[in-house]
Amino acid sequence: MLDFAGVVVSGPAADGGLYVPQAWPRLSEAELRALQGASYGEIARRVILPFVGDSLEEAALADLIAEAYAGFDHAAVAPLRQLDPATWLLELFHGPTLAFKDCALQVLARLLEHFLERGGRRLTVVAATSGDTGSAAIEACRGRAGIDIFVLHPKGRVSEVQRRQMTTVTSRNVHNIAIEGTFDDCQALVKRLFADAGFRDELALGAVNSINWARIVAQIVYYVAAALALGAPARAVAFSVPTGNFGDVYAGYGAARLGLPVGRLVVATNSNDILARFFEGGDYAPSEAVATMSPSMDIQVASNFERLLFDLFDGDGAAVARHMRALADAGSFSVAGARIAEKAGLFAARRVDEEATLAAIRETRARAGIVVDPHTAVGIAAGRAAAPADGVPLVCLATAHPAKFPEAIERALQSPPPGDPRIAALFGREERYEVLANDAEIVKGYMRDRL
Repeated sequence: MLDFAGVVVSGPAADGGLYVPQAWPRLSEAELRALQGASYGEIARRVILPFVGDSLEEAALADLIAEAYAGFDHAAVAPLRQLDPATWLLELFHGPTLAFKDCALQVLARLLEHFLERGGRRLTVVAATSGDTGSAAIEACRGRAGIDIFVLHPKGRVSEVQRRQMTTVTSRNVHNIAIEGTFDDCQALVKRLFADAGFRDELALGAVNSINWARIVAQIVYYVAAALALGAPARAVAFSVPTGNFGDVYAGYGAARLGLPVGRLVVATNSNDILARFFEGGDYAPSEAVATMSPSMDIQVASNFERLLFDLFDGDGAAVARHMRALADAGSFSVAGARIAEKAGLFAARRVDEEATLAAIRETRARAGIVVDPHTAVGIAAGRAAAPADGVPLVCLATAHPAKFPEAIERALQSPPPGDPRIAALFGREERYEVLANDAEIVKGYMRDRL
């Protein structure tokens, strides 16, 4: 067992598993009511503090949070916009890289720097990205004391804007690698690097993907903030979450465990629908990842899903390990329907194909005058299909600015998305990255050379 600081610096556990809290803290109804009207930073401090324990003083945490969100371009950090009387959009793209990952990574990078400086340590961060994590991690970590960062992205399988947000950063501690393969290949490579104990210790590896527990904790905050704005704890709120690696929707689950009245969590998938298939029938069986217009969701093996498995198996880590071994050895596993039924009231899952994604982009502009990116469109379409019918407000997570996906927006609307000067500036900068084969030994050699 590690304290919060140890978990933040280590990333995944030494045995390849993921950290979860020994016990979930709880916020009472009175404590939640006391946060109504509070700023996003104050809500973040109150939500994160119980997880921190003795690792960080409350005043230091408050300072880190204030610094993390000072660069967001909206005072509310994560504002709500109404789509119709029952549906809201939670805009999570007001950070420096215009994606929801900023909400957590701006906090995580500062926590890492604080704990590393305190311990006189240096860390080599390695991350796999399907698009937005990489740019947000690089933006958060660039130039930070004690941190080198290597980001693996699937060559040709992220949008041009997503790629340029990563590859045009010139900080000496930033290294970009384009892997000849899929995101799942990138993710598997990162797991192999961490599984090599000698290499892990040699380079002092750490993680900023959502496998890092602090990412989950920081993402819980915007669920709490949105629900409080819509009347919680007096009434429940449902959320629809565009889902790839399961980290964001697991944060919603964490909010429910914290005591937030969550009416439903809609797991919104694109054509890479392994999670929708699991919640429908209990079979977790990856197929080949297909490229879609929502590339951050083009994932077949969702790392954070094993955290939910831990609860499905009542905290039996050995049972989780058996199922993960079955996934590695046989390529799939099944969970009895009775176990899933226990969570059926909270989770619902829907698959949204490419045509339905385009239709959701068009419909949202026509009905609400708002242009949304394709990931958000998946969440809106799935949320409308699976929302509770009892008057519970539905919050759809808007995970990226539409300007990051101009091709998809033009395909849907026959006109470009609203621009952003930060994106326009990317196209005048030189890119810097290395193309490597899908081979762990080649990646290790590259990392050793750069360090």
